Amino acid sequence: MDDEVLMSAKALLTYARFVLLFALMVIVLGAYVRLSDAGLGCPDWPGCYGNLVVPQSGADVQQAEASFPQRPLQADKAWKEMLHRYAAATLGLLILLLAIMTWRSPQPAARRNRGLVVGLLLLVMFQAMLGMWTVTLLVKPAIVTLHLLFGFTTAALLFWLSLRLSAQADVQGHSSRLYPLAWVVLLVVVMQVLLGGWTSTNYAALACNAFPGCYQGDGWPAMNFSEAFTLWRGLGVDYEFGVLDASARAAIHMTHRIGAVFVLLFTATLGGLMLRHCRRRQSRQMAAIMLFLLAVQLLLGMTNVLASLPLGIAVAHNGVAVLLLLSVIGSVFLLKRDLS
Repeated sequence: MDDEVLMSAKALLTYARFVLLFALMVIVLGAYVRLSDAGLGCPDWPGCYGNLVVPQSGADVQQAEASFPQRPLQADKAWKEMLHRYAAATLGLLILLLAIMTWRSPQPAARRNRGLVVGLLLLVMFQAMLGMWTVTLLVKPAIVTLHLLFGFTTAALLFWLSLRLSAQADVQGHSSRLYPLAWVVLLVVVMQVLLGGWTSTNYAALACNAFPGCYQGDGWPAMNFSEAFTLWRGLGVDYEFGVLDASARAAIHMTHRIGAVFVLLFTATLGGLMLRHCRRRQSRQMAAIMLFLLAVQLLLGMTNVLASLPLGIAVAHNGVAVLLLLSVIGSVFLLKRDLS
């Protein structure tokens, strides 16, 4: 590989990692908007009360509130929502540039990933539609949860792209015996992400205020699972602050906790086996990172319950969730290359 191609390869990898970091920032910002109840800070899309910026002057505010009398302007929430939209739009442009760079790069690894970056472009466009539906369908839990899931998927694909660009060649030979288990762990973590999103979007994070039981002295409260996991309730329902009763919210909350037990068992098993059996230092380091993030995530989850969902801790719980997902994806990638 000549110097020019080598420099192109390094530049593309550096840029892909930058886009990944920006995507993680957008995910955390989105979590902050959702958890601070600012998801409907602007009742329309893509603008805010018909403007590209939040109305500021008295006349603009009056006109905005006249256009949306059911949604009086709350400037702090509106700005949170618009900052997230600006950041998400910027991410879309960054991914578009990444696709162009990848498509035009002479690097062999870039050519192998052209399909992946096209998929990323399509995904980010679908994410924009989900962002619109989040507002127009009044934070419907199914839509908001999908928006969260595909935000995590965007970061996951960017991380996978970075891993593939950093590899010297395609994976060859036999994969580790732990490789199938890594895929199982990935599935378990993705299911837990979905449960976490469903918990948040149904305002069920505070349905239980004790640990390990739901209420003090009541390990298993009355729970309505049929209502808890009804995915679609028709159109025109305002889901802000939730529509479920206490028994349905408790069912969601406790299911998310049970999911955390499965994540703990499967992820800890994979991490321990990787530390013991993997020959390559990079694989052992990824296992250590995964186990550390798992411990932090469990601690944040318990703190959310016992401290009544502090905003900073709740946002961190979302941020560490995506990092834990990426560490499992990194393990999948490395175990494909690590003979054990």
